[in-house]
Amino acid sequence: MRFCGSWITIFIFIFIFCSFVFHASAQFTHPFEVAALQSVKSKLVDPKKHLDNWNKDDPCTSHWNGVLCFHKLGSDGYFHVREIQLLNMNLSGTLAPEVGNFSHLEILDLMWNQLTGHIPKEIGNLSSLKLLLLNGNQFSGPLPDELGFLVNLDRLQLDENNLSGTVPKSFANMINVKHFHLNNNSLSGQLPPEFSRLPKLVHLLLDNNNLSGELPSEYSALAYLEIIQLDNNQFVGAEIPESYQNLSRLIKLSLRNCSLVGALPDLSHIPYLGFIDLSWNNFTGPIPASKLSDNVTTIEFSHNNLSGSIPESFALLPALQMLSIENNFINGSIPAGIWHNKSFNASARLLVDVRYNLLSGISGDLNPPQNVTLRLRGNPVCNQAVIQNIHPFCDSDTGGNGTFDGPSTPIPCPITACPVDQYYEPVPEAPTCFCAAPIRIGYRLKSPSFTYFPPYRAAFVSYITHTLKMDRYQLFIDSYAWEERRLRMYLKLFPDVSSDHFFNESEVRKIRHIYTTWNFSGSDIFGPYELLNFTLLGPYGSVNHGIVKSGISKSVLAGILVGAIISAVIASVLATVLIMRKKNRSRQLSRKNLSSKISIKIDGVKEFTFRELTQATSNFNCSAQVGRGGYGKVYRGRLSNGTVVAVKRAEEGSLQGKREFLTEIQHLSRLHHRNLVSLIGYCGEDGEQMLVYEFMPNGTLREWLSGKCERNLNFVMRLRIALGAAKGISYLHTEANPPIFHRDIKASNILLDTNLTAKVADFGLSHLAPVMDDEGSAPHHISTIVKGTPGYLDPEYFLTHQLTDKSDVYSLGVVFLELLTAVPPISHGKNLVREVNTAQKSGSLFGIIDSRMGTYPSECVEKFIALAVRCCQDKPDMRPCMLEVVRELENVLQLIPESMTMSDTTSLQSRSSSTTTSLTNVSKFARMPSDISGSDLTTTVMPTITPR
Repeated sequence: MRFCGSWITIFIFIFIFCSFVFHASAQFTHPFEVAALQSVKSKLVDPKKHLDNWNKDDPCTSHWNGVLCFHKLGSDGYFHVREIQLLNMNLSGTLAPEVGNFSHLEILDLMWNQLTGHIPKEIGNLSSLKLLLLNGNQFSGPLPDELGFLVNLDRLQLDENNLSGTVPKSFANMINVKHFHLNNNSLSGQLPPEFSRLPKLVHLLLDNNNLSGELPSEYSALAYLEIIQLDNNQFVGAEIPESYQNLSRLIKLSLRNCSLVGALPDLSHIPYLGFIDLSWNNFTGPIPASKLSDNVTTIEFSHNNLSGSIPESFALLPALQMLSIENNFINGSIPAGIWHNKSFNASARLLVDVRYNLLSGISGDLNPPQNVTLRLRGNPVCNQAVIQNIHPFCDSDTGGNGTFDGPSTPIPCPITACPVDQYYEPVPEAPTCFCAAPIRIGYRLKSPSFTYFPPYRAAFVSYITHTLKMDRYQLFIDSYAWEERRLRMYLKLFPDVSSDHFFNESEVRKIRHIYTTWNFSGSDIFGPYELLNFTLLGPYGSVNHGIVKSGISKSVLAGILVGAIISAVIASVLATVLIMRKKNRSRQLSRKNLSSKISIKIDGVKEFTFRELTQATSNFNCSAQVGRGGYGKVYRGRLSNGTVVAVKRAEEGSLQGKREFLTEIQHLSRLHHRNLVSLIGYCGEDGEQMLVYEFMPNGTLREWLSGKCERNLNFVMRLRIALGAAKGISYLHTEANPPIFHRDIKASNILLDTNLTAKVADFGLSHLAPVMDDEGSAPHHISTIVKGTPGYLDPEYFLTHQLTDKSDVYSLGVVFLELLTAVPPISHGKNLVREVNTAQKSGSLFGIIDSRMGTYPSECVEKFIALAVRCCQDKPDMRPCMLEVVRELENVLQLIPESMTMSDTTSLQSRSSSTTTSLTNVSKFARMPSDISGSDLTTTVMPTITPR
């Protein structure tokens, strides 16, 4: 009775407190802006229903990983919306014009969602706006002229959308703008000369558009300009103005693939210049001999019509990482001082690529240090027998490209029992072994002034931790990889070793505020950055990001005081109740609550205890974790009988009802095919839902294609993987009872066993096919919420929400294109399907084939590409069914010569040199030049194709 009485008291106090909050909010929130919030909310659709919690009477509430809004008290006595931050929230829909009603708004951040439609011209009414961040969406149409009214704007990020039309001259009125990011759109027309009136402009990024006309000479008046990045535009016949030599603050000049002509400019007078990329143009004449800045890391003049000799001054550049002048008409000798005059430390690296020129000698000793990659192929010097040891530099187009940096390697720590249920893990670089919960951050350098990261790693760590006021060991670079000219990173921030193993709420707010408001001090070498995600797990899952900063009137202060008193009373009562409950719980934790244990008997599926799986995974140790998905974490485990398994442990947010979990187990237990990952067992004890699968020792197909594995897949291996995946999915569509639509086919869901046999995995999003009615007919689709992975999603399913078997065909077709090119389906706004279709129309299909496939029959590759393109047709009726896909792949495999199919693909060994040699003279085989990078569709083969 006393316990019930306590809860009644709590409910009474909560009712009083909520009534106070309701009236205070209704009284002090501006009604005009509340209406605008509701209108904006009604246009945004979130598949996960997150926005259902948007309360018009409490618009300051923050949710999830972002701040919904941020208020301050205006002079009129009302709270006004100051910040709207909904970063990476999977929002779709359009942005309502009412967003222009937030007269005090300073930050509008809707990055990395799926918003469509036009950018509302009403945003131009937001005179207080400082950050307009709409990049990474699907906005289309022209740029509104009205945005030019944003005279207080500091940062404009509209990149990676589908915007078209010209760049408005009115943008020259943004007199406070420093960062101008409009790259990766479809903008056309000329660059406005009026931008020379932007007195504070620092970064001008308009690469990957369809701009044309002249390069405005007036831009030389931009006194603070550090980066000009205009790659992949169509400035046909234009020259680089001589006046650009006067850009005294310029750090990076990147005009790759812009159809420019004339002579190379003399850039020796620019004191801080570090990065020059003028490749894939039509420049003529000699390379200027004047010495460039000591800061220069990258010189790319390849694929032009340059003549003359290599300047001796290049040997005087201490920070040089890349010198690329391949495919020109350069003659004379190569100055060996370029590598011999350089002082290399352990992390330094230099690529000198002079292939396919007219070079006839080497000035000085050859013998470059191990840190140097030298490429000489296609020059007369390679025929000089008197030069010893020259052949290794002439016989291959490969040998390292100087731009790939692998993931970081964590420092091992003796601690092996971090509490994984709280997402704790050892802090890799702490001065002592320490378990803590990190904040996970996705981060990308949009225009760094280097091509090789390790020499700058320490400076980067200092740059980040200095602004965050942390020690260096608190930042760990979990992984990083180059994506064209951008550097994507995944960072982990750890609390101090003297803390309670996690950041408190105010620290999380502070860190996030620094990242989302771009409060990092400027860094010349690292350039602009963007926040991709800010992930809070474990102890941070309930952190409230909202912060109210305001002047407070007496009436509001009185309300807050009353609320504080009520809150104190409630807190006291709750504390008493929680202490009592904790004592009761501590008495019960010593035994399992068997009454809530999920149990079902299925032939061939074992029921594991929680203790068995705990022992198998060393208490779910972080070192046993091999993956993570929407369902939860995946661990490698070893059962008591020695069997190695994969254990998928559902996280709290992914737990199903008991009945649903049992249904899924029954559902999975009926699936038996050599190309599907087999279910071994499950665990359904109280609070746990785990599935145990056979372990795939060769990981995912995506890992192999990304180059993370030591060996490569040749064409026959890839074809067999494609066939295996197709057979597995065909089984789901035609032989499973009932049939199944997978709904999330992608390269990371195709696993490889010891023999590289493909096995389709992860049915977390799978959906039973339509069931026949009494008359034996069934609808051909299922109407359902769109789920899946961007880039693999059937566009018809995305638009109509109607899932069919052809939706899986589309996704598998994208995987086929990945197998052929090794390119992810979406990379920096470029769509793989669109790029392949463009290459097919231009007759350049073989130019995008992954060079690591080695020798292959051109006829077979053509048929494989044709099948993949058919699978990726926009209209489902144009795609083959899975049975047709299997049949066509089998036909292609039969066309492979026996000399290739006899190779031992189960050994994972690289292709033998004898096999390669025996095939080189067979005319019907095509072998593409190995300098063609499968990870970049625009760098070497198709300069006329503008990436998106």
